[in-house]
Formats: sequence, C-alpha cells, structure tokens
Amino acid sequence: MKEALEVLDHVRLNFSPTGLLALNITIAFIMFGVALDIKFEHFKELVMRPKSVLVGIISQFLVLPAVTYLFILVLNPTPTVALGMLLIAACPGGNVSNFMSAMAKGNLALSVSLTGIATLAATFMTPINFALWGRFYINFYNNASAHELLVPIEIDFFQMVQTVVILLGIPVFVGLMFSQYLPKFTAKIRKPIRQLSIIIFIAYVIILLSANFDHFRKFIHLVFLIVLVHNALALISGYSLSWLARLPRIDRRTITIETGIQNSGLALVLMFNPKIFPPELELGGMTIIAAWWGVWHILSGFGVSYLMSRYKLSKAFKA
Repeated sequence: MKEALEVLDHVRLNFSPTGLLALNITIAFIMFGVALDIKFEHFKELVMRPKSVLVGIISQFLVLPAVTYLFILVLNPTPTVALGMLLIAACPGGNVSNFMSAMAKGNLALSVSLTGIATLAATFMTPINFALWGRFYINFYNNASAHELLVPIEIDFFQMVQTVVILLGIPVFVGLMFSQYLPKFTAKIRKPIRQLSIIIFIAYVIILLSANFDHFRKFIHLVFLIVLVHNALALISGYSLSWLARLPRIDRRTITIETGIQNSGLALVLMFNPKIFPPELELGGMTIIAAWWGVWHILSGFGVSYLMSRYKLSKAFKA
C-alpha cells in the first residue's frame, strides 16, 4: 500500500481562497437556518448540565487523535498520508456539523456550543495534537523523511475568534432573535430555508469536486477506503464515548456527529500556508486526504443524520 500511495505526493490540488470565502458564506447562511430551531433556554440547560459539553470536547481533542494514531499504526501509510490524517484529527469539528445535528434531531444548542468552543480551543489544541501524535508516529517508525513535515503550527487566536463570531455568533444570534420574537414568521420560513440550505451546500460540494475532478478521478481509489474507515472510526468514537458517559440519547447523536465531521477546510488552509509548509515540500498525500475528507464527511454526515432522524426520541433526555 505504501508504494501505491507514494504517487500522491506529486499531486497539487487547485485551492482557491475565493472558494473558501464562498464556503464561509454558505456556512453562515446554514447556521442562520439552524438557529431558527433553537431557543435561549436550550443554552441554559447546557449551563446546568455541562457534562455533555465536556464529553464532546474530550471526544474531539483526546479520543479522536488517539484512535487516528492507532489506525495509522495498523495501516502504515506514507508519511504525508499519515500526518495528513493526524492533522485532520487534530482540527476542531466542522461548522456544517450543526446542520447535520439539526437533520439528526440532535441537541442543537450543544452542537453550536461545541463548535464554538472547539474552534477557539483549536488555536492551541490543534498544534499540540499535531506535534504530539506526529512525534509519536515518527519515533515509532523512526522515519527520518517525515521530520521535515512535522512543522510547528501556529493558529491566530484572534482570527479564530473572528471566525467564530462571523460564522457562528452573528448567524445564530439573528436566528435566535427570529425564533424568539417572530415565531409565526419563523414557522413559515423554517422549512424553505432548510431546503435551500441543502441545495446550496450540495451545489458547493459539486463545485469543489469539479475543480479537482481529474485528481479525484485518478487517485480516489487510493484514499477512498482510508478516509471511509477513518471517518467511521471518528463517528464510532463519538458515539461510544457518549454512551459510556451515559449521556442522553439526543446528546449522543450530537457528539457522534461533532466528532465525525471535522474542519477539513482548516486543515487545507494550514497545508497551503507557505509560512507553515514551504512550497517545495511535496504534500500531495496530505492534501488529497484532507480534500476527500471534506467531501466524504458531508456524504457520511447526511447518511448518518438521515438514519438517526428515522428513530424518534420519545424519551430524549433519558439514557
């Protein structure tokens, strides 16, 4: 397998800052639609019962990187693929997870809170996890060629705060205002906005695929199973930990999705940052893994959310 994956290192994806801006606008619109189903008292419940938030953070920043490391030891891929998987696992949950939680009829307030907290925590937890587990990987295999890829990562805290405010804070606050003070109008627009959100997001995924269609067509067979299993392990880890913690079933749904939907966009931004990874490094394996994660976790997220939504939570807050 390692020999076959080596061809990925010479691939260069088309990554456009304009595309990232379009994604951010799409996410902001989706978050507004998600917030139409939330009320202020939902956040009060989280303050009174913080256990679910703590379990969600542990699942994302402690359990998932550890599970990813063990999977890498079993798989033994190329250094770029291995470190790409570790960087994905070190990133916070993706913003689209809130939309998936809404589809799954999970705890939306918990989902939004976890996304906000995890995104801010990523300013120090992502660099720490990447450095820690990356060092374990290099030492285990004594792989000298991977040393140059294990670079120190710096994430601007204030930039993350800005991201949380723009993509989460403002859209959620506006949605809450609609839900709280314009209930009749909100009831009329809730369904159309949710349908429009799905259409817009699917359109974005199609555009993302088309921009790198040739690369995916040639190399998808090399990473498809790796990402599928990695993502499945993330989903299973989130559910298992929340089950062991005896969380309410509605919270288990949310933590499962929050752990399985990773911010692969942040991983790509870091990979394409020349101040972190010099342009002369061949990072094709890392970028292909992150790019396909960005596509696959949306497909798996929709699938898992749909399956969860088929089961009613008649006793939603009982273990």
